[in-house]
Amino acid sequence: MHSLPVFLRLTDRPVILVGTGETADAKRRLLERAGAQLVGEETDATLAIIACEEMGEKEAAAERLRARGILLNVVDRPDLCDFTMPAIVDRDPVLIAVGTGGASAGLAKAVRQRIERLLPPGLGALAQALDRAKTTLRARWPDARDRRGALDRALTQGGALDPVTKHAADAVERWLEAAEDVADCRVETVTLLSTDPDELTLRVARLLGEADTVLHDLAVPPVLLDRARADAVRAIATKTAISDAATRPGLTVILTIASL
Repeated sequence: MHSLPVFLRLTDRPVILVGTGETADAKRRLLERAGAQLVGEETDATLAIIACEEMGEKEAAAERLRARGILLNVVDRPDLCDFTMPAIVDRDPVLIAVGTGGASAGLAKAVRQRIERLLPPGLGALAQALDRAKTTLRARWPDARDRRGALDRALTQGGALDPVTKHAADAVERWLEAAEDVADCRVETVTLLSTDPDELTLRVARLLGEADTVLHDLAVPPVLLDRARADAVRAIATKTAISDAATRPGLTVILTIASL
């Protein structure tokens, strides 16, 4: 992973914008949508976007601002950037950012457009409904692991709250009324036919995203384990660990590599 994706709250915060023309205007509109206060070079700020049309102007502005310790995005110069601007899918409050580290804005745009077609306009309303239901969720499932498991089941493909499906305004309330309790312990064994993460099936990718614990062969490469939740426990699949999995709380996924 070449960069750490983050979402910055810019409401009423100063951001320096350098440059004029169509590219600078596009950056201005984006920053205004995010609530930023656009300022000139002479103003104190922590972020700056340089959208000059001339290459020499970009380099000079980058040198001046970097000397002040300001984090920079320099349009069409990824080598001068401290951060890059992704293509954005906006389903407020759900935001999806697609970045290529400056390798290809066109590729990021194409991926964004594909995702745009997949996600219903009401996805943001679903997120807001889940936010309002937090107190009820905690009361229904006091244990965080059980709560996460219930949400995982509801949000999975074909689930009661499948995020790529259009839902009625009261979908979350109806789900809470009908939802079943999550089993305490669950074990899934997966035999991988390839060590290429791009060849994971949708089922395996979903299991890794839901797993509380991942037990794996020594042959399973880190790039595959990275597809699991960041907070999932990872351990070698010894005989003892596999035997204990049946009593381990939450979902345990056991990964093995098929003999090729």
